[in-house]
Amino acid sequence: MATSMRCLLDEISRDHFPYPPATPQEIEEFERRVGWTLDPDLRAFYLHCNGAELIERLPDSPYQLLPLSEIVRARVAIFGKRNDDDAHGPASVYALCDVQDGNYVLVDVSRQEKGRYPLFDGDHEAWPDPAYCKQVASSFAEFLEQVLRTRRSLYWIPG
Repeated sequence: MATSMRCLLDEISRDHFPYPPATPQEIEEFERRVGWTLDPDLRAFYLHCNGAELIERLPDSPYQLLPLSEIVRARVAIFGKRNDDDAHGPASVYALCDVQDGNYVLVDVSRQEKGRYPLFDGDHEAWPDPAYCKQVASSFAEFLEQVLRTRRSLYWIPG
C-alpha cells in the first residue's frame, strides 16, 4: 500500500535534510517561468520544503531534490544552456533531482498518470534515448517512497 504524501514529508523532515519551504509566490513565479503547473505531490513537497538532500548531506547525498530556482529542462541540466533545442531532448522534460555525476531524475510534464507526472532516469550518457532512460516512478510520491524505503542510490537499477 502506498504511503501518504503527508507521511513521506514528515519522514523527510524527521530523518533527512529539507530546505525551508517555498512560498506560494515562489511557486507561482516558478510555474510562470516554466509554463507548467506543479501536480499535487510536487506542490505539497515544495510547500513543505523547497528542495532536500536525502539520506546524507551533500556532497555525499545520493539524491538532491532541487529547489524550484534550479529546476530547468533536462537538456539544459545535462548538456548546458547552449543545447536548449529539440536535438537534445524534449522541451517537456525537466531535471527534478540531482543524483550526482551529471545524472538526474526527470519529470515529464507532457503527460500525467492519475493526475501525476511520471519520473524518468536521466542518465547523461544515454539521454534522450528512451531505450535507456526508463520510467522510474509513476508519481513523485512513488519516487519518494522508493528512495526512503530502499535508502540506496539509483534504486531502480538492480544492485
